[in-house]
Amino acid sequence: MGRTFLEHPGGTRLYSCVNCDTILTNKSELMSTRFTGATGRAFLFNKVVNLNFSEIQERVMLTGRHKVRDVLCKTCNTKLGWIYEYANDENQRYKEGKVILERALVQESQGMEES
Repeated sequence: MGRTFLEHPGGTRLYSCVNCDTILTNKSELMSTRFTGATGRAFLFNKVVNLNFSEIQERVMLTGRHKVRDVLCKTCNTKLGWIYEYANDENQRYKEGKVILERALVQESQGMEES
């Protein structure tokens, strides 16, 4: 087994795994901070990198029935949230392909200024 290849999204404000500091996404990908996960507050992101995915599961959530996959840190395999694969309700379809990261499982840090 080779070394894990990690992507870096760039940006001035970064979100990373609280367990191992693997960079996951940046503030420009943040769509909403008004979600709730198993550990409390959660954020909705447009794009997140350096993840592994579970099998698709059907879950009934506060906003209806969804098909989701758990998302795990590619480096340490910590469960960080989930990705929406399919929403049954038409008004929830904007979530499809988007990733929820639970606030308690990620940390924010300063990135680098882009030139």
